[in-house]
Amino acid sequence: MIDAALLAEAEALLALYRARGLRIVTAESCTGGLVAAALTAIPGSSDVLERGFVTYSNEAKAEMLGVDPALIATVGAVSAEVARAMVEGALARSPAEVALGVTGIAGPGGATAAKPVGLVFLGAMRRGAVPVVERRVFPGDRASVRAASVAAAFRLARAAAHASPSKD
Repeated sequence: MIDAALLAEAEALLALYRARGLRIVTAESCTGGLVAAALTAIPGSSDVLERGFVTYSNEAKAEMLGVDPALIATVGAVSAEVARAMVEGALARSPAEVALGVTGIAGPGGATAAKPVGLVFLGAMRRGAVPVVERRVFPGDRASVRAASVAAAFRLARAAAHASPSKD
């Protein structure tokens, strides 16, 4: 269930993107499509959400987004490098202007000392601009980590809407 606060954030994000004539593509792992679900819970979101990739497995990240399996083997799926590759791959496979990516460990299992439950890497990239990747550690249970990840992705999406594409 998506709470009212996230739905309000989704609605505000959609309005911002409409005003700027931008579309979003999502590339989600630990959120399992919750970013796209929050956006599509708002009627009329199809003019902003261009498509979404749910790439929960490493194979899906490679096949659907073009993330190099050697990169995943070297740094792990939960890493800044993979979050960056996810948004780059999503933009390469979509006509959208902005990509959002989320990869992390929502728990309760899957953690290590170096990668605890709640560790999430979020990426955002406006076409023609440099990708932005953030490392966050969110407290709480699986549902809390996933909801916090969606809220953080929306914050990055707002910033990406204001990013200036390069003039190359």
